[in-house]
Order: sequence, then C-alpha cells, then structure tokens
Amino acid sequence: QVQLVDSGGGLVQAGGSLRLSCAASGRTFNVYHMGWFRQAPGKEREFVAAIRWSGGGTWYADAVKGRFTISRDNAKNTVYLQMNSLKPEDTAVYYCAARDSTFTSSVRISTTYDYWGQGTQVTVSS
Repeated sequence: QVQLVDSGGGLVQAGGSLRLSCAASGRTFNVYHMGWFRQAPGKEREFVAAIRWSGGGTWYADAVKGRFTISRDNAKNTVYLQMNSLKPEDTAVYYCAARDSTFTSSVRISTTYDYWGQGTQVTVSS
C-alpha cells in the first residue's frame, strides 16, 4: 500500500505560478512511476504529467508542455509539479497518483494507477 497526500494548491492570477507536492508513505516509493492528473467541474479526469520511477523520463500533456515541470525526490518520497504561466483553463482539482513501474501500458491512462492522493484545488483567475 502507498498513501499519497497532495498539497500546494490555491488561488493564483493568470500568468502566475504554483508548486504542487505529493508526499508518499508506505511501500518503497522509488519503485513507482508517479503521475499528476486533473479534473475540472463537469469534465473527465485528464492526464497532466508523469515521471519514471528513476526520474529519468517524463511525459506531459500537450496542454501543459513547456509550462509545467514534474520532478521527484526519492530521498524525500515526494513528487512535485511546478506550474508556471498558469491559465484560467488550468483550473481544476489536481491529483497525484502512483503505479507499478513494471506496467507497460501508457502512463497517460488513469486506470493504470493504483494509488491516488486526495486532490488539491488549483484556481486560476483571469
């Protein structure tokens, strides 16, 4: 079992920045790929970014590429999502998630993740 706790959300003006954190506890953190997803009101949960268990590979949704950066610190059992140049359309609840690194299916598919944080609200005002 892995427990995930998301934090760092808030209200920010368009063009601003936020850094989300996800602290993991339980089983060994560094065997999991980690991802961030988001869900806006009335919309399905969508992929934002993911990072390989070693930190050696990252993936991004086209909508956030060049603005968001995912990183991890395995010594601290924490994954981060640095969000710059925020837009009103980035408003959503953001969730971190963990999945077994041996899975070969796409990291962009939410159903491949076994563990989820509780979510943190990000609101970007225009």
